[in-house]
Amino acid sequence: MIAEGPSANLPPHIWLEPVLLLSRSLKPAVLGLAALSALNLAGCDRQSGDGAQPAAQASGTTQAADAAPTKGADRSHKGAALPDFTFADPKGGKLALASLGSKPLLINLWATWCAPCIKELPTLDALAKAGKVRVLTVSQDSAEPAKVGQFLTDKGLAKLEPWLDPENQLAFHYMTGTLPTTVLYDSHGREVWRFVGENDWASAEASALIAEAK
Repeated sequence: MIAEGPSANLPPHIWLEPVLLLSRSLKPAVLGLAALSALNLAGCDRQSGDGAQPAAQASGTTQAADAAPTKGADRSHKGAALPDFTFADPKGGKLALASLGSKPLLINLWATWCAPCIKELPTLDALAKAGKVRVLTVSQDSAEPAKVGQFLTDKGLAKLEPWLDPENQLAFHYMTGTLPTTVLYDSHGREVWRFVGENDWASAEASALIAEAK
């Protein structure tokens, strides 16, 4: 079955599921190439604007999109520790997750070619501006990650930081094949829930979810 309609209305982007299934058997170098290929393929018919590709040219991702997981908060990993990863921004700044303070943390995995990600970014920006939770947007772009900062600037998203994860460490850590994926941690660095798919993070429902972090 081929999904129809504008890319912004399609199910969340599934781009690493086949690679994750191979992660236990492939050598790291080979796995990295497989991940990059999956990302590039998923971007073919999921971009917004004139660069979008016909769905027929990306049948692999179309099949995956038809099997998109049910959207909602998943608490099956509640209590898991915040991973000890370090990320950079386009200007060379560094951020170690382990160094973050005693404030609830919302990590959002996104990409510039992901239409559902782009759609929810303004609500994440509003959430970051409110200041009740630290919002950490981590780009999964593998191609030209240096453009991520300019992308956020062009969209007027002043409160979102362009942290880069071109090797997709977080996607593999969370074993997610879908963008966007958002994970909430409490002030002690313990996972509260993870949310797969687009959401309105400025809604009352989202506020209730975020209030679960103490």
